[in-house]
Amino acid sequence: MIALSTAWNADRWEDGQKIVEEIDRLGVKKIELNFSLTQTMVEEIFKYCKQEDIEIASLHNYCPIPEELKRQDALPDSFSLSSVDESERKKALDYTKITISTAKKLSAHAVVLHCGRVEIEDRTRRLIDLFNSGLKDSREYKEILAGFVRERELKKSDYFAQILKSLKELCGYAQEKNIVLGIENRFYYREIPSPEEFEIIFNQWKNDSISYWHDVGHSYILEKLGFMEEGSLLKKYGQRLCGVHLHNVKNLIDHQAPIEGDFDFNRLKPFVRSNILKIIEAHGHASASAIKKSLVYLEGMFHD
Repeated sequence: MIALSTAWNADRWEDGQKIVEEIDRLGVKKIELNFSLTQTMVEEIFKYCKQEDIEIASLHNYCPIPEELKRQDALPDSFSLSSVDESERKKALDYTKITISTAKKLSAHAVVLHCGRVEIEDRTRRLIDLFNSGLKDSREYKEILAGFVRERELKKSDYFAQILKSLKELCGYAQEKNIVLGIENRFYYREIPSPEEFEIIFNQWKNDSISYWHDVGHSYILEKLGFMEEGSLLKKYGQRLCGVHLHNVKNLIDHQAPIEGDFDFNRLKPFVRSNILKIIEAHGHASASAIKKSLVYLEGMFHD
């Protein structure tokens, strides 16, 4: 069964029941809870889901939002699991554990994790602007790309060491709760893990508590920008796959409805097995009609 993330409509409502009612009207019976939901909203969603037999497949960290943040300020990276500031990293750990515990309470299977970042200036969007202007082969583009990769490599070690510490603690906690941690490939190149860093993580944790969560749009964009080869993440880490975020890309703008964009979802078929969580993560600009058509299209493709 294809699921839908509340990222599609959560910003339209302050009442959790209204969020899931709107999704239910599409005929969707499986959802992911996104990272902009308060504790009260999560409880309202859970109550409705129990009444209407809707499955909560996964939660996107942080869920519920950290109690010290306003809803409009909540982000998966509000507190970084790779921070060299130990007080910030502890907050990230504590709130991630709350998400894991919430996932257990809601009978969800997985928590989607962002793993922080290398604290350098990010140039991903500058490269997108140049790419969309037809300047990928320009000297400026090549210099920015090479300099970005070089600076990240030089400065990554302290931040990557911190995420390894964080994952060690979180892995044990997730195992106790029987929750899978899905480490998501990221949109911004300065974020962790890079394609090579996934390999280090998966070599260190060979059990299923730490798995790979593939975001279709993120990988497509970084491939087009020249950070990695087409399809390389799934080829390398597909055997560790636990879930996918399904959305499409237009002009290197992601989170479109799956039926609207440049990505060919047939590329996923060799990797997305029947037991993989399949979550549409389109944002609010996608129409209800486009979501319904996307569900039919993806269910036919994956035979769900």
